[in-house]
Amino acid sequence: MLVAVVAFALAAGWWLLRPQTKVATQQPEVSANATQEPAAEETPFADATETPTEEPAQTPAPELTETPQPSTSPSEAASPAPGQKTGRLALIVDDCGQWIDTERGFIALQIPLTISVLPDVAYTGVVAREASNAGKGVMLHLPMETVSGMNPGPGKVTTEMSDPQITKQVEADLAQVPLARGVNNHEGSKASADQRVMRDVIGVLAEKGGLFFVDSRTSATSVGQTTAQSLGVPSASRDVFLDNRNDVAYTEAQLLEAAQIARRTGQAIAIGHPRATTLEAVREMIPKLRASGIEFVLVQDMVGSER
Repeated sequence: MLVAVVAFALAAGWWLLRPQTKVATQQPEVSANATQEPAAEETPFADATETPTEEPAQTPAPELTETPQPSTSPSEAASPAPGQKTGRLALIVDDCGQWIDTERGFIALQIPLTISVLPDVAYTGVVAREASNAGKGVMLHLPMETVSGMNPGPGKVTTEMSDPQITKQVEADLAQVPLARGVNNHEGSKASADQRVMRDVIGVLAEKGGLFFVDSRTSATSVGQTTAQSLGVPSASRDVFLDNRNDVAYTEAQLLEAAQIARRTGQAIAIGHPRATTLEAVREMIPKLRASGIEFVLVQDMVGSER
């Protein structure tokens, strides 16, 4: 009996003191179609020669857990004080068609703004339709060659293309976004500075009629707007980039800069990207900007206007 008790105790001790095996936690796979948005640590600068690029790196982003709420209530939509200088501000959200949850957040904002959609990306048609149905402006965000050599994505126009090739590419890209009322360049620091290329690009808009061009001004040497003017195509150019840094406070400050330009000159165009920080900053600043004399408008209502 004693032997049995000792044997049982030894067995129990071994069981309690045995090495423990950890069960690995299974990580969810990220599918090729997962909703994504720009990485927080990325900045939209390709290199020292390229003024803000618009190709933020992509990382998996959490899905929104609630429906985006309207940005303002009637009590928040304050009016400017009597005698306060006013101005019109057009917001463009570039790079759309890739990060659909954040893009839907912009579409849900209760202000006029314009969604600029890339060709041949995951949600090109979906985002364009939803934006149009919500009364937002829709543009084609036309990929163009960069100085840095960074690939601007499918549907790009390059300086190595012949005139017929450029025309064919622009027509194909426009066919991807048939709801577009206008075009602005995605990247394009090299192509937008080339007179021949820009005459070909904007020549397509002139031939089709009813389309406008906004120069994103990714290069100080861009000839986009001047070429559009020479061909009789309604045009404008970007005044402020909102999110060269992925930071709410920075974007709010850029919105204030755009508002200052709008009040000083009568109007301004600000370009941002489908980032959660940009969406938060715009949502927070809407009532403040309205109270300071800013009227939000679609960019199509501004192109061709004299300041």
